[in-house]
Amino acid sequence: MKLYAFALVVVVVASCTMGEEEMEPLEEEDLDGEESSSPLEARILVPGVNGNHCIASPFNCRFRAGGSRVETQAGGETWGVSTGASVRDGNGNVLRAQTASRMTFNYGQTRLLAGKAHALALTTSNGSAGWYPIDRILGEASFRQQNGEVNAKDPGQGAMACYAIGNSHDASIELKKVVHDSRAVHERAGDYLPLVRQNGRRSANLIFSVPGFGLGGATADHFPAGTKFQRVQVPTSGGNPSITIPLWVKDGDGRYRKRSGDMRFFYGFVRSGADGVKRFGWMAEDALAVSSGC
Repeated sequence: MKLYAFALVVVVVASCTMGEEEMEPLEEEDLDGEESSSPLEARILVPGVNGNHCIASPFNCRFRAGGSRVETQAGGETWGVSTGASVRDGNGNVLRAQTASRMTFNYGQTRLLAGKAHALALTTSNGSAGWYPIDRILGEASFRQQNGEVNAKDPGQGAMACYAIGNSHDASIELKKVVHDSRAVHERAGDYLPLVRQNGRRSANLIFSVPGFGLGGATADHFPAGTKFQRVQVPTSGGNPSITIPLWVKDGDGRYRKRSGDMRFFYGFVRSGADGVKRFGWMAEDALAVSSGC
């Protein structure tokens, strides 16, 4: 078995199931003097399995150096699209017709769904991530040139528990931030929970990287409630097969600097109902319910 060395300036808490020891959480006074907006961002990124810029695990990485979005040749992050086509989930099911004329796409994420090549849009008219036909993107040839192909890998270390995406969520943590001192509209715990979308159904993100590390917390796929998630063993710098990050609420100055609980992420896969392919990535434990039959 390969050994992965991670030179971390800040040690990340990485706890898991019964029998695993949780490391001491980062104390708030340890943040003094940090230049980063997140205590987890004081880091050294190293090459891993899922990419060349990883931290806390060789499977917790950026899509690539730089941003997580497919950029136009002019450096923009939104693309004009022909509206009216279906936004689909990772099982190929229709979520909603797209009505907005501009979309943002995550780098390197493509799927063949309903007989067409699709790209993963970060924002859609469903109020969620979803897959949109590439032939409906204006400047299709340019998009294909600017996009790549990035897929999370199988650690090959064995299966753990079986879960399913839940049909409810904990509203008490939804608006907490996953990034210390966040000033962004998103960067919320709710971004990783099975929320009710514009189509009236719940769905959740399968992500390529865990939030809070400056890696983007990037979405790799999107699945409806009830979808099975097979957790697998994954190496981490903490030694446990999970990564735990702190959550933040507003302090007396109205800034997200007061720690309020944690959020734990598991690595595993969803076997897509569209093509049976295993889609690997991270999911929040809070988005999952214990299940069987994975």
